Amino acid sequence: MRITAVRPILAQGERRLFVFVKVETDQAGLVGWGEATVEGKPRAVAGCVQDMEPMVLGYDPLEVEHCWQVLYRGGFWRQGIIGLSALSGIDQALWDIKGKEAGKPIYELLGGKVRERVRMYTHFGGSTPEEMARSARSKADKGWNAIKTVPVPITNIVDGPAVLDEAEAGLRAVREAVGNDVDILLDMHGRVTPQMAIRYARRFEPYEPFFMEEPVQAENPAAMAQVAKATNIPIATGERLLTRWGFREILETGAASLLQPDACHAGGISEVRRIGAQAEVYYAGLAPHNPYGPISTAACVQVDFATPNFVIQEMVDPDDMPISMTEFVEEPLKVVDGHILPPDRPGLGVELDEAACARCEPDFSSTAVLNSYRSYLARHSDGGVADS
Repeated sequence: MRITAVRPILAQGERRLFVFVKVETDQAGLVGWGEATVEGKPRAVAGCVQDMEPMVLGYDPLEVEHCWQVLYRGGFWRQGIIGLSALSGIDQALWDIKGKEAGKPIYELLGGKVRERVRMYTHFGGSTPEEMARSARSKADKGWNAIKTVPVPITNIVDGPAVLDEAEAGLRAVREAVGNDVDILLDMHGRVTPQMAIRYARRFEPYEPFFMEEPVQAENPAAMAQVAKATNIPIATGERLLTRWGFREILETGAASLLQPDACHAGGISEVRRIGAQAEVYYAGLAPHNPYGPISTAACVQVDFATPNFVIQEMVDPDDMPISMTEFVEEPLKVVDGHILPPDRPGLGVELDEAACARCEPDFSSTAVLNSYRSYLARHSDGGVADS
């Protein structure tokens, strides 16, 4: 069997522009699907997928690791977010082909499942304590027992008690609304400094958050380690880190005890599985990042079932998705009581609906697309650009 084509498929899902990957083979009807979505860089990633196609044309798609090495090491330059995302989408698609050819879910090819269900979490919002409490309670009422929010406003390098009071009031209201049977996960979004992250953490500790994600940017593990040492809240990070080499210093410095590689960015199924094994040496858990589409979710879940130190899996609540997004795959994986059960279909367990993607082909001059490029721009009160 040989790879005959590798091509990107773009689809506009209102708030997010998705980049899917299709790998075709010379075996009739056997194709693989992947996802390589990157905020604000869809055309760059799609172009990189096309640039990578000649590197693997004619290769055996079942030799997934060999293809990974060719794409990662065969172009002289080490890959950044664009190249690694393209590689990640291709890697997912190759695993999908391998599973389909074997007639088994991918987790069976990764050593078999080590659990009977995968715990999921989703997001809630609100701009006031009352709104946050209502949003959190609505998720709990639907069966989610783990929910995440961004609890802090845009914060200066050093800020006063008002921002701390605001953040604490929101978390207090949420805890009172959902009780202790629902885990509350906090995403700091890398938007604060170590000194402010420590002050926030001290306010948050009485409400027992499940973890605090990206209290500072992961580009400086030593700074994140300062926060980890100053709080009893577990620290999670990894959505902006690439490959096992990007996570090495996080583990060595004790900056985080939960790793969040993204299957669309960090190197695909192959590399997320390796990062999980790397984390196990340090008694750290795996909690893959995944605010993207149904192909990404399916790829993460396959790894989760086969990874002993997996903890919890992020996904967008299907009820929060635009209708067009829910149509991008046929028979998406279902969440039951806050968990996903083992998929029994071969490969990823989902199939991309190309017709639905074609109906949502992005118009790069449209307001929706332009807004997706600008959605992460944030500013401080004085007009300076802030981490969002």
